[in-house]
Amino acid sequence: MSHHVLTAEFIHESNTFKMGLTQLRAFEVDLLKEGDVAIAERGDAPTELAGFLDGAREAGWKVSHVISAHAEPGSKVSREAFDYVADRICAAVEAKKETLDGILLGLHGAMVTEFCEDGEGELLKRIRAIVGDKMPIAITLDLHANATPDMVRDADIIVSYKTYPHVDMRLAGQQAARQLENAMAGNTRPATLRAHRPMLDEVNGGRSDSGPIVPLYEAARKYETEPGILAVSINSGFGEADIRDVGPTVLVTYDSNLPGAAVRARDIAEGIADVIWDVRRETENVYLDVTDAVKIAQDFDTSNGPLIIADYADNPGSGAYGDATNLLKAMIDGALQNATFGPVIDPDAALALSAHPVGSVVTAPIGGKNDPALGGGPLVLTGEIRLISDGNLIGDGPMIGGLHFSFGTSVVFRVAHIDILITTERGQMLDLQQFKAFGIIPEEKSVVALKSMQHFRAAFEPIAGRVIVCDSGALSTPQAHKRPYKNAPRPIFPLDPDLAI
Repeated sequence: MSHHVLTAEFIHESNTFKMGLTQLRAFEVDLLKEGDVAIAERGDAPTELAGFLDGAREAGWKVSHVISAHAEPGSKVSREAFDYVADRICAAVEAKKETLDGILLGLHGAMVTEFCEDGEGELLKRIRAIVGDKMPIAITLDLHANATPDMVRDADIIVSYKTYPHVDMRLAGQQAARQLENAMAGNTRPATLRAHRPMLDEVNGGRSDSGPIVPLYEAARKYETEPGILAVSINSGFGEADIRDVGPTVLVTYDSNLPGAAVRARDIAEGIADVIWDVRRETENVYLDVTDAVKIAQDFDTSNGPLIIADYADNPGSGAYGDATNLLKAMIDGALQNATFGPVIDPDAALALSAHPVGSVVTAPIGGKNDPALGGGPLVLTGEIRLISDGNLIGDGPMIGGLHFSFGTSVVFRVAHIDILITTERGQMLDLQQFKAFGIIPEEKSVVALKSMQHFRAAFEPIAGRVIVCDSGALSTPQAHKRPYKNAPRPIFPLDPDLAI
């Protein structure tokens, strides 16, 4: 029998330390598309929705896709923006509930709104109020989810990504779809349990390429082959959200019809959580200050590729402002040659510079305007306008290959021997096209400085002679004690470094 499944995507990672609110416009700029239009955009790309549709074709479902909504990580989501998306999902559930067999949602797991700490839990609660307890609901989560008890209560099946950089979003969607099909067919009766440790996040942010968590992902895949164990999700947490349920979790979805499955699921979850706690001091990244990073760049041998410098602390992908200037200033002061830096997210500068013809030499204040105390204030720079663009591009890398992306009005501003990409809209560097579309060829540069924590590695590490990471002092500094936590439960690691459990 063919099943009828409602699908939707509603994704935001909320940094509660960032000023302001993420309004509906942020979703409109990034992704806010409904029905078949959303499917045309995302239905055959490295996305959760593509995985859902793969599962639908495999099982012969009828799919009603409501909406795909995504905004770049930022401040808390406004009530208006949350209700706009949630109301459309809930209205579709209400209208179709008599024929629906299941619901499949692509979520993040770290959405905080202006009126509640748990956006995903709120959405699931509203849906459960419409369909009751019996209809199976499956969700996918980013592995940086702060997975809450409410999410676990109202979602029967939870599947998180197992890669960071996130290159398995489509696979996660496929897994969730297959488990939902098994539940709708009556083959399983899924339930999910949660293990949690008192930490802001896993110390390496869930890196799947290096570090002590890598074997845990492999173990999770192996556990998923056991009878009754349907999904094992390791969530590193998102420490930039100051909420009660912050921190790493392990979620195990199991078949409650199978005797002993719940006990085995609990053993798996607690065992993995224990390891996350035990390795809490085993940091993979060496966080250089900007001066030391530039010293390395000055003497770097580029014969095997450029030096990639990642500004970890000013990563727009964790909600940072993306306009910190400490690293850029150090690069200019260090007289780096054949270098590039980007993005500097500065709408005022992009607008002002774009008013001049290409080739003009202009003096303008660049960056540092949101909070100069975090990562450096504006730099008054004189340079040549090399390119002006509408900022639109199509990614071709492992994370956004085939997907449209836009930085909005953008300018390449050459100061000394550094090409600076100044943009209007937010976005971290995770695809080579985010430079190449603006005439900057990363492979031909000696130094490529970019704003990202980890996702950049998927596209940039293959071309790099070396990768280094720096802490520019911006909003997402790895020095968590510099953020004014008020809601996270105490004691918690690393704010309370001597905590024992």
